[in-house]
Amino acid sequence: MTDRTLSPKEVKEMILSICDKIIASEAELSEADRKLGDGDHGLGMQRGFTAAKAQIEALDPKSVGEVFSTTGMALMASMGGASGAVMGMLYQSGGTALNECEALDAPGLSRFLDAARDGVCNLGGAKPGDKTMVDALAGAQEAGQASVDKSLSEAFAAIAAGATDGMERTKAMIATMGRAKTLGEKSIGHPDPGALSVSIMFNTMNEYVN
Repeated sequence: MTDRTLSPKEVKEMILSICDKIIASEAELSEADRKLGDGDHGLGMQRGFTAAKAQIEALDPKSVGEVFSTTGMALMASMGGASGAVMGMLYQSGGTALNECEALDAPGLSRFLDAARDGVCNLGGAKPGDKTMVDALAGAQEAGQASVDKSLSEAFAAIAAGATDGMERTKAMIATMGRAKTLGEKSIGHPDPGALSVSIMFNTMNEYVN
């Protein structure tokens, strides 16, 4: 694995590492969701990424985008509900932007994140500050834009830090969307479960590359 690019096969391996991490994080994600929702976010994510793992393991990818898009479609088909739609859209929108990409570099990573953010925001209507997964995704996307001239390993480190920072910021926010909005100020002090999931994903990508 070079510092400049990731091949479709390496992106496949990276996604499989995310699947394993999310599956193993079920209890952490469900506990976070119990503070703000009905406590099933971890189970939904586990189900979705178990299905995605099976799809990706069988894939012989010809492009980087194919790996991401296949992941997104598997999540949408297996998770159901709003969570499956937005998590799936993250990967599917980002993957579509890289359909012809045979090697992932820092500019390509930024294109993935730009398209992922647009897709998720257009689908769900959330924006940064609403205490959703968009806060972590926006943190990653902004870091990606600032890293287009850096090495891929530096870019992944930056987006992981950006996603983590975005997730941490949700702790101080009042939820305005979904089931958590009924809690009002009681939602303060707890991270959004979707943002936590996004943070785990991008940190796992960074661990794979670095």
